[in-house]
Amino acid sequence: MDHLKLFTSSELKLLLNKRPKETKLGEHIILIPNYKDIYEQLLKLDVTYVVFGIKEDVGVFANHGNMGTSSAWDATIKILLNIQSNTHTHAKKIAILGCLEFPKYQEQLKKLDPNKKKDIAKARKKVTAIDESVSYLVSQIVSAGKIPISIGGGHNNAYGNIKGTSLALKKPINAINFDAHHDFRAEEGRHSGNGFSYAFAEGFLKNYFIFGLHENYTSDTIFRTIKKLKTIKYNTFESMMVRRETSFDAEMDRALEHVSTRQFGLEIDCDAIQNIPSSAMTPSGFAVNKARAFVNHFGKQKDVSYLHICEAAPTPETETQVGKLISYLITDFIRAHENI
Repeated sequence: MDHLKLFTSSELKLLLNKRPKETKLGEHIILIPNYKDIYEQLLKLDVTYVVFGIKEDVGVFANHGNMGTSSAWDATIKILLNIQSNTHTHAKKIAILGCLEFPKYQEQLKKLDPNKKKDIAKARKKVTAIDESVSYLVSQIVSAGKIPISIGGGHNNAYGNIKGTSLALKKPINAINFDAHHDFRAEEGRHSGNGFSYAFAEGFLKNYFIFGLHENYTSDTIFRTIKKLKTIKYNTFESMMVRRETSFDAEMDRALEHVSTRQFGLEIDCDAIQNIPSSAMTPSGFAVNKARAFVNHFGKQKDVSYLHICEAAPTPETETQVGKLISYLITDFIRAHENI
């Protein structure tokens, strides 16, 4: 794979901070030794989860968003490797694959003007190329019987996760999206705001639930569109957390009923979490512990096929905070799934 950079033992040694009388997660995780036939290597490994990063800002740029999502993987891996290895963290069930990186595309973004239509069009073509890499890698992981956990990049990568899983399973899948936004925008060229609409139009996505839509940032056109489609359901942040018309727990159960009819993907957009540095950071969103409870609830379902955490955009000052958040979500998911 052209864009895959494997995580190496030398990188692991550099990032790992060992301490006397403690054992870190990074001391027990599995690495892939070489690029030769990733599928065959994964098939032979006694692991359940394959963690990899997606280092790109192209999808966010192509949707006129704030860049920085390419930094989420580096912020996460240095924290994840240094959490404790114990009966709760299941280190030996985890393979760290590495990351998909697109340095040429990232460099080209610097020369593009987001206010020019032709430059936006160029970025959207690059997103299509990124889609191919993500969907292929995810299909290899799922075909090998493992669960992909993909970290970083924009929400454009929901498309690659859905398509790759669908191709591996040879059938459409469902998806639950913890998000302030629907990401069901028009098929106007690929970007971070239409990963689900493209996956739906192309037959890879069946049932879709949007959890926590913000009413201020969802157009009336979209509300009318998704109300017409029986396979798409949603709730709003305001209905649960402001007006208290329904409860968070009851809505998780309603969402699960909609997506558990077949294998499904679990999507976590950091834009939905209050005050977390992201491409569309919000002062009003779900608390971190609500996000963790959400991941736990859906992670313990036998039909969950992948976890995708995206849109976090850490700065040098906030990278530890973001890395800790994403590491919590990864380990919450693994704990929940291991306890089925």
